[in-house]
Amino acid sequence: MDGNLVDKTIFVTGGNFGQTYIKYVAGLTHKTNPEICLIPTATADNPENINSWYALCADLPIRPSVLRTFIRSSPGQKSFEEILLNMDAIIVGGGNTLNMLAIWETQGIDRILKKAYRKGIVLAGGSAGSLCWFKSGYTDSRPKVLSHITCLGFLDFSHCPHYHSEAGRRSAFYEALLNGQLQSAYACDDMAGLLFVNGKLKKAVSLNNENNSYFLSVSDGEIKEDLLQALIIH
Repeated sequence: MDGNLVDKTIFVTGGNFGQTYIKYVAGLTHKTNPEICLIPTATADNPENINSWYALCADLPIRPSVLRTFIRSSPGQKSFEEILLNMDAIIVGGGNTLNMLAIWETQGIDRILKKAYRKGIVLAGGSAGSLCWFKSGYTDSRPKVLSHITCLGFLDFSHCPHYHSEAGRRSAFYEALLNGQLQSAYACDDMAGLLFVNGKLKKAVSLNNENNSYFLSVSDGEIKEDLLQALIIH
């Protein structure tokens, strides 16, 4: 099928990616028993995170798997491309965004994910796993202070996860918007999510009324913060 005819879907949250959001991503695939792969590169394939992933998926009608990047070569292995391009959805875990993107570039995973996106495989994630899909943002991946980061650019906006939950993130983001370092942006609280289809926002969701998403822009030298009405999901 022509890639231009396939809906290109990305779902992000500000931080939380528990069972409710995994189930939501499964629904986006329109498959009865979708195969969904976690990429935990941002936590260096932390075993506890991987075990937690499988525990969260145990009661869901999905086939979970994990793409490990901290590996040694073995003749029986599949390539990263063979694994990822046969998934129905790919979820990227949180952690160190800067290190994750550097590893992906070295391993060619960034290019494979672009192929997956064009193929119509659902892409998703929270925290580092949400920031990575956007053009740019601010990250805590370096010592001392939040800093600017250039990401994959599948979504042509800036992004701020953990919008209200982490001290200093909102003010640093405002400053970067005002000085032109960042462009118009979508921001998400930890338990809020955004669904993009073909590069455009389709829906805002949340796990409760206290967590929200916003569209941020600059108008007449001031920050304009538009609250996005969200569907509460359970």
